[in-house]
Amino acid sequence: MDENRRPIAARRLGVMQGIARFLAARGVSPNAISIASVVFAALGFGAFWLMPGAGGGRIAALLLAASCIQLRLLCNLIDGLVAVEGGKGSATGPFWNEAPDRAADTLFLWGAGLAAGMPALGLGCAVLALSTAYLREFGRAEGFAPDFGGPFAKQQRMAALTLGCVVAAFAPGWPALAVALWIIAGGTALTAALRAGRVLRRMG
Repeated sequence: MDENRRPIAARRLGVMQGIARFLAARGVSPNAISIASVVFAALGFGAFWLMPGAGGGRIAALLLAASCIQLRLLCNLIDGLVAVEGGKGSATGPFWNEAPDRAADTLFLWGAGLAAGMPALGLGCAVLALSTAYLREFGRAEGFAPDFGGPFAKQQRMAALTLGCVVAAFAPGWPALAVALWIIAGGTALTAALRAGRVLRRMG
């Protein structure tokens, strides 16, 4: 396995490989799939931002946001399969593999902060998420294998946010989004600290 690829067990699932083969056979580029992930993130941000305060519209907005989070992750999985297994990689692939992820993280976390009435917390989570990516890429620039370690890497952050959306949709009296964001903030800060420590040990 390419050490520069995030280890994802779902990559081995036949259904995911089938989707990738279907898209590759129809000329869909991995870069287009990466861009689609940002489109889903923008839709999720809109759902958070415009979420009504109560009623069915609130439930629909939260479930739409949760769906967009999962569709973003699906794009993140499929673009790599199309690029590597489908032989559709390009010279600009590394850019499109990274830049959309940073935008998507920011949109989802900032949006959740807006929906929770705590925009600073959402933006703080986004900055922490960016720091974990920076530390991974800094280590790679120093010649080390990329560090995808957690405990709150991208998949865990998005899982917590998805769960927060679903709980908030069906338990409106509980501050599920705020709780999810605080968990993400703490877990991501710990992840950044652990990655920084591993980089420093390797450099020393």
